Amino acid sequence: MPPTPHTAESRLKKWLVPLGALGLLLWKFKAVLVPVVKFFPVLLKTGGTMLLTIGLYTLALGWKFAVGFVLLILVHECGHLIAARHFGLRAGAPVFIPFMGAFIALRDAPRNAWIEAWVGIGGPLLGTLGGVACYGLYLATGQGLFAALAWMAFFLNLFNLAPIGMLDGGRIVTAISPWLWLVGFAVMVGMLFVAFNPIVIFILALSIPRLVSLFRKQSAEEKRYFEVEPWQRMVMSALYFGLAAALLLGMKLAYVNPETLRAGGSAPQSSSK
Repeated sequence: MPPTPHTAESRLKKWLVPLGALGLLLWKFKAVLVPVVKFFPVLLKTGGTMLLTIGLYTLALGWKFAVGFVLLILVHECGHLIAARHFGLRAGAPVFIPFMGAFIALRDAPRNAWIEAWVGIGGPLLGTLGGVACYGLYLATGQGLFAALAWMAFFLNLFNLAPIGMLDGGRIVTAISPWLWLVGFAVMVGMLFVAFNPIVIFILALSIPRLVSLFRKQSAEEKRYFEVEPWQRMVMSALYFGLAAALLLGMKLAYVNPETLRAGGSAPQSSSK
């Protein structure tokens, strides 16, 4: 008996049957699949950029340090996220930018300087606790890697406290005195003379609009935004300057000689400075 010819209709049925079965299966498990699909963009933005960042840092720092470093950045950003949601602000999941850090996108603007300051300091507060946890792991294990991660956490969170527009410190000092932006700008310019860094140029460029706003007449709405109660200014000043002092102390305690780590040593050496 001769074989049945493969007509267009038979080929169409051959494809439609398995596709129909797959569709029926997906429909049956839609209660499970829908939340996964909805969460996929978050995985792509946070998980994807996080893995990319770990991969790039691994090339320069090794995978152990890269994983720990990126996790510390995630902890820092979660501090901003927690603070924002505490005040009822909608915020996106953290997105990582290799060699620049990470950010969360606020979908709602802070209602006043007090709230902006809390969103700003939330990251360094939680990030500092991440550094303390790493230092605790060093004390428990004697592994220099944890001390190095602690030092890096303390340094990056201290750097972020610089009172300049786009950094966390720029947000925090809105509740202390926006004129501190001038101090932060001057410090950043000074850093360029010590060691040129394109990231510092980028920070300075993005901070100019806020700096210029200090010298123009403010609207009534802008004046209300910066109205802060004396007790609020005192609380934020204590948190800001106290945290900066604690981070400096943490850097001193957790200092590790890079040569010690390269040689495979595990004991950090206290800075004599």
